[in-house]
Amino acid sequence: MPQPGNLLGPAPGDVMAFDVGGTDIKGTMLSASGDLLDVVRVPTPRDGARTAEAVLDRVRELSRELSERSPGLQAKAAGLVVPGIVNARAGVGVFSANLGWTNFPFRAECEKRLGLPVAFGHDVTSAGIAEFELGAGHGFDDVVVIIIGTGIAGTVFAGGLPVTAGGYAGEFGHSLVPDPSGTGTEILESVGSAAAIARRYTRISGNAVDGASEVLTRMQAGDIAARQVWDEAIDALAFTVSQCITVLGTEAVIVGGGLSEAGDELLVPLRRRVGEHLTFHRRPEILQARLGQDAGLIGAALGARSLLAAESGQA
Repeated sequence: MPQPGNLLGPAPGDVMAFDVGGTDIKGTMLSASGDLLDVVRVPTPRDGARTAEAVLDRVRELSRELSERSPGLQAKAAGLVVPGIVNARAGVGVFSANLGWTNFPFRAECEKRLGLPVAFGHDVTSAGIAEFELGAGHGFDDVVVIIIGTGIAGTVFAGGLPVTAGGYAGEFGHSLVPDPSGTGTEILESVGSAAAIARRYTRISGNAVDGASEVLTRMQAGDIAARQVWDEAIDALAFTVSQCITVLGTEAVIVGGGLSEAGDELLVPLRRRVGEHLTFHRRPEILQARLGQDAGLIGAALGARSLLAAESGQA
């Protein structure tokens, strides 16, 4: 995992960070001097209507393990990020279709379990904040961070500030794009996500694949169906990205998530096709994210640090 400590100044204290995903919960500690420790992963529990409580019980167990692994550190705050619709200001997980909670008071309940002040937020928004402050977005004011994996979501920054809209902003995957068949529209996620690339290739070619990376490998070997699906995904992504640029005047577009690991096979044609959509508009840099799969966890740690700084009057 990238170590952002060289970009971080000293903080008032050590913090813990937790990133809740559909498969696992990741946890780490960030020292006051800016050293990010090894990430610990535990399975995400599923317990029907009690899933949110079970998740926080698992977070409490993980916090104890992190403390045991780092006897020289003592956390003074924690950061917690979760998927779904999130009202970070209220500390509430509004809705998660995957994990099954509705209007759950994560911040208050997590503070009870940990005995620490908790900075609560959205996983993708927090990943975007980490990329903005420490990664590829560092140095820009107007940025779109788009995370492309099983789904597509991201974070918008305007004038250096994240646009959250009560947790409803950044749902790029549900923006409308032209249907590749030429009949109407589809949502971006159904064409441009990693899951969609694999699914559409299987449907068109009749050959099952493990994921988008296998489609890319087949495309590089000359597979015509793979080339079609890859190009259509990039067309859809370019359509949405160009709309963001024309509306927001974006300086930089940061592409993260599993699909970004394709590197130039994704970024070079994406830059070209976005450019074809633009006329007099600002032409932003389109860059690969730098912080990898743990960007959300790093963002959670930054949130906890900000909480400590505010409480100590250093904000």
